[in-house]
Amino acid sequence: MTERKGLERLVAAGASARRRVPSARSATSKLEFPFRAPSVPETITPEAETPTTGAHYDTAWARRLPARYARFFVTEGLMRPALAAVAQPERRGLDRLDGLDGPVIFAANHHSHLDGGLLITSLPERFRHTVFAGAAADYFFKTKVSGAAAALALNAIPIERSKVTRRSADQAAQLLAEGWSMVIFPEGGRSPDGWGQAFRGGAAYLAIRGQVPVVPVHLQGTGRIFPKGAKTIRPGRTVVTFGRPLRPAEGETSQRFSTRLEAEVAALADEATSDWYAARVRAHAGTSPDLGGPDAGAWRRAWALGDRRRRSRPTAPRWPDLG
Repeated sequence: MTERKGLERLVAAGASARRRVPSARSATSKLEFPFRAPSVPETITPEAETPTTGAHYDTAWARRLPARYARFFVTEGLMRPALAAVAQPERRGLDRLDGLDGPVIFAANHHSHLDGGLLITSLPERFRHTVFAGAAADYFFKTKVSGAAAALALNAIPIERSKVTRRSADQAAQLLAEGWSMVIFPEGGRSPDGWGQAFRGGAAYLAIRGQVPVVPVHLQGTGRIFPKGAKTIRPGRTVVTFGRPLRPAEGETSQRFSTRLEAEVAALADEATSDWYAARVRAHAGTSPDLGGPDAGAWRRAWALGDRRRRSRPTAPRWPDLG
């Protein structure tokens, strides 16, 4: 009986000791800073974590020497040969860039994901490896993986395409001030139907702010090779036409300069599908075919555009082949 009471006292003492000594899990859960974030007083609103994707993706590493060497080999060893095989580019108007030094903004129409690589690999060598691209923040920089790929291959920086935000504008302006040239697509996105879209004012704003020239560029054929929504690439021929550099006039607003830039790209589209003299006459008269196509219903626009993959009529269309 005495032994039984002693055993019960021993068990009770052990249970009491276990209650006094916390388990490893309970002890860890009660640990405070620096093992977990410090608490914030109820009267203070904690700061939100700074996002690291989208417009906030940091691309500074892509302009450091190791990344520049890697991009050189990607551009010359992969992109140029691949695009030469898939797009078979014909480059026109390069003589219009004679005597032009950076920084420069190259502004082009936009029909395909091939456009950025095609334009960069078509630039003269003095621009090709000192250029950065303005890419849609919500698409190319949606994740860290896609952002790293765009930054490495195209030296891209995130640009908000809905509007020119201060962060995007400041970053682009700083790079232009440092001597980098820029590739940008003022339409803000790829054509949804094969026709051009109205130019937004980002390129014009940056040109006025940095007092740098803008080279209008027209890309023809990429929309047939890899249009928006396509999952496969259909090799074909493309034409890259460079225009004469434009400079903002004194007191010219970004809206007016953007309108003038869009008109020049439309004239280059006309030049690419007709002849130089006739296209320049129409450009001088302000009658170049509009990049946006006819102002009509969807069926009329589709009819005017036609099936360019199977067109066999020798007569020139009313509007130039914009794809």
